[in-house]
Amino acid sequence: MAAAGPLRLPLLAVRPPWPRCPRRGAVRPPAGQIRAAFLRFFEEKHGHRCLPSAPVRPRGDPTLLFVNSGMNQFKPVFLGTAHPRSELAQQRRVVNSQKCVRAGGKHNDLEDVGRDTYHHTFFEMLGNWSFGDYFKEEACSMAWELLTEVYKIPKDRLYVTYFGGDSSLGLNADEECRDVWLSLGVPANHVLPFPMKDNFWEMGDTGPCGPCTEIHYDHVGGGRNASALVNQGSPDVVEIWNLVFMQYSREVDGNLLPLPQHHVDTGMGLERLVTVLQNKRSNYDTDLFTPILDAIHKGCGGPRYQGLVGNADVGHVDMAYRVVADHVRTLCVCITDGIYPGLSGAELVLRRILRRAVRFCAEVLHAPRGLLASLVPAVVEVLGDAYPELKKNADQVMDIFNENEVAFLSSLERGRRIIERTVQQMKPSADFPAEVAWSLYGNLGFPLDLIDLMLEEKGIRLDSAAFNELVLEDAKRKAHGPQEGRQLEGTVVHLDVHSMAQLQRDNIPATDDSPKYSYKLGQHGQYEFSPCQATILMLYRDQSLQKEVGAGQHCGVILDRTNFYAEQGGQASDRGYLIRLGQQDILFPVESVRLCGGYVIHEVTAVETLRAGDQVQLFVDEVQRLACMTNHTATHLLNFALRHVLGDSTEQRGSHVTAEQLRFDFNIKGPVTVEQLQQVEQVVQDVIKRNEAVYMAEVPLALARRVQGLRALDEGYPDPVRIVSLGVPVETVLTSNSQAAMQTSVELCCGTHLLQTGAMEDLAIVSERQLVKGISRVIAVTGRQAKQAREVGQCLAMEVDSVSIRMKQKRITSVL
Repeated sequence: MAAAGPLRLPLLAVRPPWPRCPRRGAVRPPAGQIRAAFLRFFEEKHGHRCLPSAPVRPRGDPTLLFVNSGMNQFKPVFLGTAHPRSELAQQRRVVNSQKCVRAGGKHNDLEDVGRDTYHHTFFEMLGNWSFGDYFKEEACSMAWELLTEVYKIPKDRLYVTYFGGDSSLGLNADEECRDVWLSLGVPANHVLPFPMKDNFWEMGDTGPCGPCTEIHYDHVGGGRNASALVNQGSPDVVEIWNLVFMQYSREVDGNLLPLPQHHVDTGMGLERLVTVLQNKRSNYDTDLFTPILDAIHKGCGGPRYQGLVGNADVGHVDMAYRVVADHVRTLCVCITDGIYPGLSGAELVLRRILRRAVRFCAEVLHAPRGLLASLVPAVVEVLGDAYPELKKNADQVMDIFNENEVAFLSSLERGRRIIERTVQQMKPSADFPAEVAWSLYGNLGFPLDLIDLMLEEKGIRLDSAAFNELVLEDAKRKAHGPQEGRQLEGTVVHLDVHSMAQLQRDNIPATDDSPKYSYKLGQHGQYEFSPCQATILMLYRDQSLQKEVGAGQHCGVILDRTNFYAEQGGQASDRGYLIRLGQQDILFPVESVRLCGGYVIHEVTAVETLRAGDQVQLFVDEVQRLACMTNHTATHLLNFALRHVLGDSTEQRGSHVTAEQLRFDFNIKGPVTVEQLQQVEQVVQDVIKRNEAVYMAEVPLALARRVQGLRALDEGYPDPVRIVSLGVPVETVLTSNSQAAMQTSVELCCGTHLLQTGAMEDLAIVSERQLVKGISRVIAVTGRQAKQAREVGQCLAMEVDSVSIRMKQKRITSVL
């Protein structure tokens, strides 16, 4: 940036003065003060209300994985769904700095991060809004004043664009906007028209939309005319601010109708603005990133970050710096806002981001374990003043980093060996086999972009077409449910009567599945699952027992012992994989598990020949198991709460527990009211808040039958039987004449459960309907899904109230 005299911010008391840029004598303002200057300019000089950033976890908007722009929290205003009496509906002028994440979904920058110097998964969006107040003239005037008078950006470096019209839609050029810029003194050759794809903004297929005007900055300057480079993808001329004028509504038929109220929605990326004002060419060279990059260097001890890209970046070291610096910011913000690495949706995206960062730390930067967690203080230093919530949760974020890093590093090493071994066996110029990539993706949790990157480093491509076929096949199988999956389902995992008799004649012992209960709470409250080694006793394929199964075949594997949970008692089976001892780089995916006559059958894809007598090690998908444990304990609590609220005559008629949700069927004489369901939720939530211990023990069936109030005694149970009691030790429940089981949940159950109820976090009933007369079905979710469901419900209720009020007002007006 050319020297333009001292940078004066009349709305910001700057102490101490900003240091001067050594190259041109211009001052180099810290990012924090640049952000503050923006907010104070609109708040103090132009009467805007400064609102805090919304969390990056969307509230009441199931269409979004993350908040990805400043306007997300204001959509109810633009759509007219904000409750008339809500605080949001009263706002006319607003300014804020919004935390945004673009990873997954329509707006996804994840795969580009690290390859260049400007893509990010997390960024800050500075914005000012007018809701039916000012419009084009005021918006452009304020933007120009801030950039040229407050930030002192040279005017000859700035170019503005406007909507050039679209004859096919009957839209004229936005000459009003053009004339505003000209009246502000912008030279005519710096005011440029562009078509709809560049300068017309739409919220979606329908809804508010309108022309926009963008402000671009020329990094080179020197008196040249750079108008030909605007909107051409040049790194020298970049957009820094977009001002959207919402004046139309896109109807279902595609027509554009004028809005009754005009709105202004502007967005300026803080990272780009700081790059301009600090006279840098890369976002990563600004003080939004340099403290984090310095912390990475200190933690890994390798060469310093040099800002190299492409072929100049030998070994991808600088790319790794950028990936880790970007991802650790995203992870800190998301986890602080209640999004945790998990199995689906935003949680799954975050899991992939974390694993991508761990991989670059370990394999490219050769950093010691714990580097990612050690960067949290640097992120807090950079962002904590603007977003104080980051300071409160730093320890929790570090613990989550460390737990996930340990889990993924073991998988990463195994995955690396699998790739190395597969590459060695490949023919020259061949694509990497999709089946192996799918195993890495499904069993070790490798993000697809991570697999692509690891192969790219070896100059190899993935067979993407074959991989996509596997994705579609898996999606179809999941859509059809566990009973309608593979055609082999019945022949592989259910032993036929003849094979069962053969096993007994050959004295093949029943599977010892007690290791499925071998888990405990670790030092930091995380669940730790014990490892399990086993021996293959027999294989089952094509309705016959076999001693050997070849590569590529599906089969049932019978082991002497297992820590996998077989589908029973309404709980879905575990998934995971097994490996042969001594062959750590060959994974045999376990797709489902069934119990047949005491034998646990693991449905496995044999990637290489399997034989009876092979020694194997078993790895359960711990995330999926823990989710099932959570929902199964919640099912017991729900059963107790329904009886407590609806009466002792309420009886369970069926249930099903998966990692995603729980389903519970029960008999009821009359309809269940909303108030009763709310009472049921409250009973469950009270137990969750008390963090009751969950007690489990095997006892003789005859003794269990004496327990007063014990649920589910009509089914066939093994002897001894397992009792699950919430909050009361099993010994107390078994005491003669004890009434304990009448006051809490006590059930006979073979399922896996939490050890304490607090890990459930929350429960929300999302559906209740009558299956037949006298039988109702409830669907419920737990944890973060429950919190999200509650928020969506609250937003829908507000929208209904808003519509109701408007309809009443319309009727009153028509009567008058």
